[in-house]
Amino acid sequence: MILLAILTVVLLMIVILLAVRLHKRSRQLAYIHQKLGGILEEGTYERLLVFSSDAQIRLLLGDINDLLDYAHRTGARYANQEKEIRNMLSNISHDLKTPLTVVMGYSETLLHSSSLTNQEREGMISKIQDKAQEVLRLIHSFFDLAKLESGDTELALTRINLSELCRVKMLSFYEMLTNQGLQVELSIPESDLFVTGNEDALDRVLDNLITNAMRYGADGKVLGLLLEPTNHGEVMLQIWDKGKGIPEKEQDRVFERMYTLEDSRNRLYHGSGLGLTITKRLVERMGGRIELRSVPYERTSFKISLTSR
Repeated sequence: MILLAILTVVLLMIVILLAVRLHKRSRQLAYIHQKLGGILEEGTYERLLVFSSDAQIRLLLGDINDLLDYAHRTGARYANQEKEIRNMLSNISHDLKTPLTVVMGYSETLLHSSSLTNQEREGMISKIQDKAQEVLRLIHSFFDLAKLESGDTELALTRINLSELCRVKMLSFYEMLTNQGLQVELSIPESDLFVTGNEDALDRVLDNLITNAMRYGADGKVLGLLLEPTNHGEVMLQIWDKGKGIPEKEQDRVFERMYTLEDSRNRLYHGSGLGLTITKRLVERMGGRIELRSVPYERTSFKISLTSR
């Protein structure tokens, strides 16, 4: 009888302890449910803090907090992309409006003015052509970037003689550079350097960076191209100038989509804000890296690293 009484008391204590534990777990789960409802309703993404000795509850809380952190990061990225898209549409609208306004102005003058000389008419037609080409460049740049970011553009990677490509490219720009009074400093090793890349993409990258340096570094009176191997199985290409440079606080942003800054160097297409972004995407699609270093009136350089082959 005594043994039975002891067993009964023990069982009763076990039942009570289980009931207390279940009640505590129930309260904690109810709290979690309530907090999650508030977080979803208010969109705060705050972390759940429940002090529990229950290993399964702690595991559940850890998973929930990881999901909340992920949702918060995703929401922040989405908000940033929305802002970028709004800025992009605003900038594109502005950049299209400016040349189109000029086109419309000259067109109306040609249509309604009968006193224009042949020379005046030819001059206006030439300006209309220039502005139409500007609009076309902007549209092409926008769709090129859209294709690069969507992954629709396939870049066939082959073995490219980067030394020869750089020589040919600088030769094609040489007359323009000298006409602007720019001294050219070319540093390419005698032995050709080969990389894994796409010739058309590299040609465009060089076009963008050289044009950018000419346009915004001309006051430094020198433009350079440096090509050399590294100790990490890569080839480093650098386009540099000694112009006004880019403020340090802006250097992390120059590759952003539609990044615009008054007096910015990133406006390769008459203010489109797409040139350096396209350059960065092309370099990355070839498995490379691009970085900017700028000290105003000392040296501003865009350095590209590609896999040696």
